[in-house]
Amino acid sequence: MQTQTAPQAALAADTPLIRREGLLVALLSITVILVVMNTTMFNVALPQVAKEFALSSTAASWIVTGYSITFAIFSITYSRLSDYLPIKTLLTIGLTCLTVASALGFVSHNFIMLLCARLLQAVGAASAPGLGIVLLTRYVPAARRGKSISAIISSASLGFGLGPVIGGAATQYLGWNYLFAVTGFVLVMIPFFNRILPFEKTSKVQFDLIGAVLVGIGTTGLLLFMTTYSFPALLAGAVSLIVLWARIHRVPNPFIQPALFRHKRYMTLSVSGFVSYVAQFTTLFVMPLMLIRLFGKSSSETGLMIFPGAILSVLASGGIGRIINRFGNLPMIRWAHVLLIGSTVLFALFGGSYAFATLVIFMLMSLGITSLTSSVSNEISRILPKELVGAGMGLSQLTQFFGGAFGVAMTGTALVWQKNLPLASAYSNIFWAMAGMACISAICSLLYKPAPRS
Repeated sequence: MQTQTAPQAALAADTPLIRREGLLVALLSITVILVVMNTTMFNVALPQVAKEFALSSTAASWIVTGYSITFAIFSITYSRLSDYLPIKTLLTIGLTCLTVASALGFVSHNFIMLLCARLLQAVGAASAPGLGIVLLTRYVPAARRGKSISAIISSASLGFGLGPVIGGAATQYLGWNYLFAVTGFVLVMIPFFNRILPFEKTSKVQFDLIGAVLVGIGTTGLLLFMTTYSFPALLAGAVSLIVLWARIHRVPNPFIQPALFRHKRYMTLSVSGFVSYVAQFTTLFVMPLMLIRLFGKSSSETGLMIFPGAILSVLASGGIGRIINRFGNLPMIRWAHVLLIGSTVLFALFGGSYAFATLVIFMLMSLGITSLTSSVSNEISRILPKELVGAGMGLSQLTQFFGGAFGVAMTGTALVWQKNLPLASAYSNIFWAMAGMACISAICSLLYKPAPRS
């Protein structure tokens, strides 16, 4: 059994160890905005990138899919490493890696170089949200922790909205290479974090590198099979996941604790987290294609039509938090599913016919997704024992971003399948499939039995 570390002891005593907590939350919020913007900025640039490099929808989708799955794997990696290495060190490494990757992407002149830059960006970008949640959980007292985490979630929502706006404007007037210049601004955040983050001792690292590699091979193999129908990729992915399952039950400090898979409430909530990111990433992938190809909108116009949905979710986040505090997480989870199902059905019926409809419907979807992710995250932090909170939140992020990567990968493949259909019909079918997934998630929420509130 591991001895209690200083951060864990402080957490147990509910004692704040950060002198400038408000400044730290502000710095984390700005960093998360830049990181999340980097996730969505390229969505509106995909049509131009695909045209410039003569890429199919499937190949172009890997600019988003590859980023998402790499981000997911390294999110939990940073969380697990924070048990042994100082958060300050890990965050510095991550943000430096993101800056270097942004410089590489800025001078990219072919698809392979561009994809490599995006993957390296994901390795660095994953440090911000993952370590941010661990940092707040470890050092911010429980009485204020919910407000701090809510600020981070709101920042992520704002980043999702700003990404298409800034990405659309930069792509239209400067070119997609300049999207990398925007993310490079994270470099200025490093000295501030080094000054404000608390000192932590380094302990002997007991990191399951083999487990991390198996997760990477398994998830990537499955996604490659979905987009390329490569049976060797499917075989490699399936074998890796089987070996991983056997390994986590044998090694003392596995990459993913098996206790999480035995936690029925946690696994039920993970379904909703997975589906919410499928909806978010798929919609942000499909909307620019719809607006540009069906309605002739420019990249900047597309970004401006996506932006109101994100702003609404930011403005509503405070009210969502108050509702959760008063009535609990479960009512919000179920209400969010009503919004999610309704918006996907409306997209399927009207998204391909009226450009303005996409703006309004996406506002409803953004509100539903923000409500769902906020309440699910709060419920997960409430039901897990303290020794599993860090790993559980890390695995939750992995599941969510895998859901995003899965949604984009399957959408790219579905568009190829439907190449002989009218574009409006092809997009409509994708949203009908998303509505079906949302219904499955809603059923899980109805079957969910919450633990008694403490």
